[in-house]
Amino acid sequence: MANQIKKFNSKERTTIECIQSPDEMQNHSKTLRAAGETVALVPTMGYFHEGHLSLMHKGRAQCSRVAVSIFVNPTQFGPNEDFKTYPRDLTRDLNLAREAGVDIVFTPRAEDMYPAGFQTEISLQRLPKHLCGLSRPTHFAGVATVVTKLLNIVQPHCAIFGRKDYQQLTVIRQMVSDLNMDVTIIDAPTVREADGLAMSSRNTGLSAGQRHSALCLYQALLHARNMASGGVSDSGEIIAAAREIITAAPETEIDYIAVVDPQTLDDMSQLVGPARMALAVQVGGVRLIDNMLLTP
Repeated sequence: MANQIKKFNSKERTTIECIQSPDEMQNHSKTLRAAGETVALVPTMGYFHEGHLSLMHKGRAQCSRVAVSIFVNPTQFGPNEDFKTYPRDLTRDLNLAREAGVDIVFTPRAEDMYPAGFQTEISLQRLPKHLCGLSRPTHFAGVATVVTKLLNIVQPHCAIFGRKDYQQLTVIRQMVSDLNMDVTIIDAPTVREADGLAMSSRNTGLSAGQRHSALCLYQALLHARNMASGGVSDSGEIIAAAREIITAAPETEIDYIAVVDPQTLDDMSQLVGPARMALAVQVGGVRLIDNMLLTP
């Protein structure tokens, strides 16, 4: 695809603008803003599901124009992670984005985002040293850097992120505040399958048996929420019960289970107020995350 604005034609002869070049995207956004339009950005790695589409709909409710970025960001993957096998289907994504009312899809290449000689990184001191950051030490520097670039390129009035990636949401909010970025970060609820599994592009990598095992994440969170609302305040007891549920499911390996402060992500040994339970579990070869608010 050439580095210019193109039209993606659907069967219904409607179009969305597909932009690959960062310079073209930035100039296009500047033109929209100068014309009095407001822009919402939904950053994604593509292979859309209903969770992604809900973010697009939320963006449409906030602004007059919705831009979606599709970029599988290599800098947020570790050396043994699933960058090469992460699901990709641009034609499918463009059709779903059109149906969701998206105006612009930004699809940069890795060499567009990280040209030769690139040497800048955005890193946070404390928030990444929890949860996923413990086993993925380079992940959030990659996230923070690419999101900073996307915000600078698209120049949105607001950006929409889902609560399923709760640590990511917290990191981005902190970064935007610390760096005085002129953008509003809006969060949206986790979208789940009918049986409770949090929607994720990685779910496509699960076999039928692993898909059934993956329900243990949601079941563990529900049980934890019931324990908290029923008066259990000891986080260790709640975590132990969640661990028992997860380890009983076949092909599961726990990365972490934690009960944390919703703002700092510091561990909470006692539920003295609302807490966020977060967990990451390998099911087969697929790493899944989920979280839920616990209210004592």
